Amino acid sequence: MAAAPTFYVVSGSTVRDVVGKNPDQIFNAVETAYRLHAAGKSINPDSYFLRYPEQPRNRIIALPAHLGGSIQKSGIKWISSFPENTAANLARASAVQILNDPTTGYPLACIEASLISATRTAASAALAAEHLSPGPRTASLCVIGTGVIARTTVEWLKARDWQFSQINLYDASAAEAERFGKWLHERYGAPAHVRHSMEEAVAGSSLIIFATTALEPYLADEMLLGRLSPTVLHLSLRDILPNVILASQNIVDDVEHCLKARTSVHLAEIETGNRNFISGTLVDAMEKRFALDFNRPRIFSPFGLGVLDLAVASFVLEAAIASKAAIAVPDFFSNSTRWQD
Repeated sequence: MAAAPTFYVVSGSTVRDVVGKNPDQIFNAVETAYRLHAAGKSINPDSYFLRYPEQPRNRIIALPAHLGGSIQKSGIKWISSFPENTAANLARASAVQILNDPTTGYPLACIEASLISATRTAASAALAAEHLSPGPRTASLCVIGTGVIARTTVEWLKARDWQFSQINLYDASAAEAERFGKWLHERYGAPAHVRHSMEEAVAGSSLIIFATTALEPYLADEMLLGRLSPTVLHLSLRDILPNVILASQNIVDDVEHCLKARTSVHLAEIETGNRNFISGTLVDAMEKRFALDFNRPRIFSPFGLGVLDLAVASFVLEAAIASKAAIAVPDFFSNSTRWQD
C-alpha cells in the first residue's frame, strides 16, 4: 500500500549553506532547467499576480511549474515584493517554495525561497553574461539598482571568475549605492565608483546590470548603450524604452512569457506590432542558432521562469535531506489514507 511521503521544512540558513557549498551544482541546475524547458520537458504556466490597488508597487506572485527530465518535480513559488521594506532594513522580497511529487501530487517540502529566487536569477544572469559577451570574463561593470538581486548577481559573476577593470554604481538612493560600494570593497577588495546619474554610470561600461524596482521605462537615449555595444542584463525588465530595445539585439528566457505584463520588450512589441526584434532565447544563443551582433547592445531580458526555482529548490532539498539539515514534520499527512482499518 502506498504511503504518504515525509514532509520537510528547509530553513533559510540551510538554503544558504547548501548554495554556498555547491555553486557549480547550482549553476548546472539552472542551465539544466533552461535546456529541459527549451526541449519541451517542462510546464511553465503564466505567473499570477496579487496586486494592491492602493499600493501599486507591492505585489505577491505565484509561479507554478513542473520540470521533467532528471528533476521530476512540480511546485509553486509564492514570492512577495514590497519595496518600502528597505526603509526599515527589511528585504524587499520574501518567498516560500512548495515542492510536489508529480506522481501522487503530494507536497514534499516547504523551503524558504528568497535566496533560491535571487540565486536562480543571478546564476541565469551569469550564464547569459558568459554566452552573450564578446570575450573572456573581463569587463567594466555597471550596476543600476544596488539591492539584493544586484548583489547576488555580482557574487555569481565573481564565482564564475569574472574580473572587472572598473565598477560603476547608481541607485536612486545614494546611501544604498554607497553601502553596495563598501560591500564590494570589503568582500572582494574591488573599488567602486558611485555615480550621480544613471547616464554617468552606464557610460564606458561593457557589462550592465539593471536590477531596479522601476514600474515604467526611463532609459531613452539609444546612443547611451550604443557607444560600447555592451552586454545588458535587464533583470528588472522595465527600465528601457522601446526605441532602445529596437536599436539593440534582444535575447529572452522565454518569448511568450517575456512579451507580456508591459515589460520593455512587450512595449516594443505593442509599438511595432511584431516580434521580429527578438533574436531568440538564451538557449538559442548557447546553441548558436543565431549570430550575436557585437556591434549593437545585446540585451538579455529574463522574465523569470518557475522551472528555475524548481531545479534549484530540488537540489537544495536533496542536499538538506542528505546532510540531515531538513526538518521532517512527522505525521504531517495525518489524513492521507482513504479508509482506516
